[in-house]
Amino acid sequence: MSTSKPSSKFSAYSSALKALSTRTRTPLSSLVLSFGILHEVTAVAPLFIGFYASRALGVGDTLIKAITEDPSFATDNDETQPKGLTQWGKHKLSSWVTEGDRWAARVGTRYGIFGYEKRKPGEKPDVDALTHRPGHLAGDVTNAVVAYAVTKALLPVRIGLSLYLAPGFSRMATEPVRKFVVGIFRRPN
Repeated sequence: MSTSKPSSKFSAYSSALKALSTRTRTPLSSLVLSFGILHEVTAVAPLFIGFYASRALGVGDTLIKAITEDPSFATDNDETQPKGLTQWGKHKLSSWVTEGDRWAARVGTRYGIFGYEKRKPGEKPDVDALTHRPGHLAGDVTNAVVAYAVTKALLPVRIGLSLYLAPGFSRMATEPVRKFVVGIFRRPN
């Protein structure tokens, strides 16, 4: 018996997914779709919960102010590797604040939320101009940035939870919907 060389970098994952599909008695396609749906749900939920919790507790302004004013959080030189776990955590948190600020500006101008003015359809927001104004990190923008950072920090938990729940979600939701849709298009004999 000869073993063939893996055809792609995903072959190890493919065999693990096939084994999971066999063990849980769920079709692979349904399992992958279920994981994708759950992964998105576990991304949206922390955004809303983080935003409203930050707003209710009033931590957005305080936390973002502490991060942006503390020079040890600076990410000016991204090419140097942070020394130690604490410095790495500060560097990562600072980058999430920067990413969250840009995300809040894009979403805020698209929907007219977080204190941003709604842009006209088809118009592209100038995110750099919006994020580099003095004092723009305040109020709901800071709450949105905190929610973004919380969602990013929970990524390993979200992936694990999505993987754990995917087989059950597939059997309870994805497969019945797939069978219903296939049944509609099947011709009677």
